[in-house]
Amino acid sequence: MTTLADVLAVLDRLYNPAWAEDWDAVGLVTGDPEQEVRRILFAVDPMRAVVDEAIDGGFDLLVTHHPLLLRGVNSVAATTPKGRVITDLIRAGVALHVCHTNADNANPGVSDALAAAIGLRDTRPLKAMPAEPMDKVVVGVPVAETQAMLDALAKAGAGRIGNYERAAWSVTGEGTFRPLAGANPAIGTVGDIEVVAEDRIEMILPRRHRRAVREALIAAHSYEEPAYDFYELAELPSERGGGRVGVLAEPLPLADFARLVAESLPWTAHGVRVAGDPERTIETVAVVGGAGDSEFARVRAAGVDAYLTADLRHHPATEARAYGDPALVDVAHWASEWPWLADAERLLLEGLAGRGSTVDTHISTLCTDAWTLRI
Repeated sequence: MTTLADVLAVLDRLYNPAWAEDWDAVGLVTGDPEQEVRRILFAVDPMRAVVDEAIDGGFDLLVTHHPLLLRGVNSVAATTPKGRVITDLIRAGVALHVCHTNADNANPGVSDALAAAIGLRDTRPLKAMPAEPMDKVVVGVPVAETQAMLDALAKAGAGRIGNYERAAWSVTGEGTFRPLAGANPAIGTVGDIEVVAEDRIEMILPRRHRRAVREALIAAHSYEEPAYDFYELAELPSERGGGRVGVLAEPLPLADFARLVAESLPWTAHGVRVAGDPERTIETVAVVGGAGDSEFARVRAAGVDAYLTADLRHHPATEARAYGDPALVDVAHWASEWPWLADAERLLLEGLAGRGSTVDTHISTLCTDAWTLRI
């Protein structure tokens, strides 16, 4: 049996709630972690029509990108539209889980799916999140104890670099000390200067493992008072973060690029809006799934030919156009995020398969974009 907790464990690994923006509301909205999950529906919005699709289709879990309760509420009574949705989900035993800006900042995430839909290559984050804070531990040990110390530090979480573990650097030198009265030296005699051949060991570690590594170091070291240092390493960008910047398989005139976007994304009444010279050559592109006019400064700094996003407002767009670069391609909010659903479905199924679990999944094709008619 696959439980909701099993599914959430995979989703939280793919889209860690810690990656969400501090204003966001992600995670489980309704549902019992112990309930069985056999069928899962993926959708962009937890709208009434989508909730009805989940209930009528016998789905046990609805996974959406957008939150149902982004802002705080004092009541979920069925007298309000959102209260009715909550009431009906609970009555039907349908769990609701939200992956919003934590999915935007994931790798792969929402903007990766948008970039892939239009064929972008060699992508990188537009707004890179910092990598996990790292330390370097440095300790001197008698040469004969080096391998045992490496094992102890590695077991505590140090020395992991990509697909390698127990990675370390060492050099042999001399350590010297004079034990004072009251000392109980492992090597040497109280009052006498001692010189010992030692290896200086250096290993990196996630900062969250600092305490465990320190405890392991002290436990493994033969000295009564071992000397060691922890250095906080410089913050580096990670492969996670909002938006993506990439290169088209071949350069296209802006008009043709806009047609490629229209053909690659689901149809909406909004369509595809373009600002720029239709004959301008487009090769490098920045994309942001969802509303993206807050990222104009980063897009401009990236030096791309075109910016594909949604919900561009008049004043930010006209100000951006005043700089001359890049061309703007504006699509419906829903359409820009819908490609992510297939990625989330695939990755969840792979994650569950690795745990020996199987579920039936479905992607909602209901268009829940706010605009339904264009005249």
